[in-house]
Amino acid sequence: MKNLKLEISVGVFVLLGLCCVAYLTIKLGKMEWVGGGKYYTVTANFRSVSGLKSHAQIELCGVQIGQVQSITLDCESMQATVKLRIRTGIPLTDDSIASVKTSGLIGDKFIKISPGGSTTPLKDGDRITETESSVDLEEMLSKYAFGKV
Repeated sequence: MKNLKLEISVGVFVLLGLCCVAYLTIKLGKMEWVGGGKYYTVTANFRSVSGLKSHAQIELCGVQIGQVQSITLDCESMQATVKLRIRTGIPLTDDSIASVKTSGLIGDKFIKISPGGSTTPLKDGDRITETESSVDLEEMLSKYAFGKV
């Protein structure tokens, strides 16, 4: 009987430990629970999204407001189509500008949203028309090195 109580208490302790590890993994990994929060989706077309990955963050005024849901190629326009998941309650206007930026000198790529002056809000499924592609450092250096600046 004494061994049974000890085994049960050890089992409960291990189970609680695993639950704590799972919770910390989700929180520190910035993952979402099933269903996640409330978001709306907008798309943006870029000439180049070199280095940008799915789940990259989206920032407005330096604050994370969402993440990149997917990146696909639009074969008609030969541009990259990026689906952006924006938290509900963050109003973006139809003249907002989406730019691919780098955090730090050789850091990860993210999307920076610059707010516009319009009062017409974007709705779920709308498109951001003003975009700026990422700067290709290799291309710039090769132009400078071979005198094509």
